[in-house]
Order: sequence, then structure tokens, then C-alpha cells
Amino acid sequence: MSELFKQLEGVPLGTVKPSSEILDSIAWNEAGLIPVIAQQAESLEVLMMAWMNREALEETLRTGRVCYWSRSRGKLWRKGESSGQVQRLKAAYLDCDGDTLLLNVEQTGPACHSGRRSCFYVALGKDEATVISDPLIDPAILYAKR
Repeated sequence: MSELFKQLEGVPLGTVKPSSEILDSIAWNEAGLIPVIAQQAESLEVLMMAWMNREALEETLRTGRVCYWSRSRGKLWRKGESSGQVQRLKAAYLDCDGDTLLLNVEQTGPACHSGRRSCFYVALGKDEATVISDPLIDPAILYAKR
């Protein structure tokens, strides 16, 4: 945990710090990334987990359109650029250690590449796992050439 995040533990409600100072103190991993949980703003449903680098986070904060870092593609990934299922930022929060980001978003359609509302659709039990939601849109249709 950075010294700044240790200091924030004891500050009063309403304390304000420059965003750049906070971003400088984030615990980016060795690849320069931070894990991000996207949550539907109204229902608080957890939609997905992804990664951001500083550029993606700054773009998201600046534009209000959520942008992630695609580890598989090695480039910025603006949510919905190939599917049309855009995320609009409503609020962004860092955890107490500055190593995880929570985004409250307004999600258009499914968040998951499988066409489901949420990426978290496999419920694990002691002896079995159960798929708990149907796709809202067939992935073949979702990712058809736009």
C-alpha cells in the first residue's frame, strides 16, 4: 500500500486530493494494470471483471465511456466497440489499498461476450456448477460485422 493510501485512512469525510496524485499512488501491477469490477449502477449487479492501465482509466474518467486494457490484444479496448454494448461511467471508486477499482456503470445490453447480462453466470456449489442465465443475444449476432 502506498503512503498516500495509508494517509487517506485517517482523513475526515470530504477530504479532496488531486486525481493525478491518486493515480500516481495506485498499486499498478508489474504489467502496469489494475483489476476492475464493473457493476450496474442502479441494481448493483456485478457485470464483469477486466483490467485497466493508467491511459484507460484516464480516458474513462475524461470521456465517461468505459475503456479497458485488453491483455489478449495488447491494446486499449473501449467497451462496446465491436458489440455495440457500451458502458457509461456513473462513478469510480478505488479500494482502501489502491489496488482494485470498482466502476458503477450504465450497461447497454449484455456485458459478457457470451451474450449474457453478466460474466458471472456459472454458480459453483460443493458438488456441481450450474449455469444460471441464458444469453440475451446470440454471440454470433452480437459480434457480427457492424
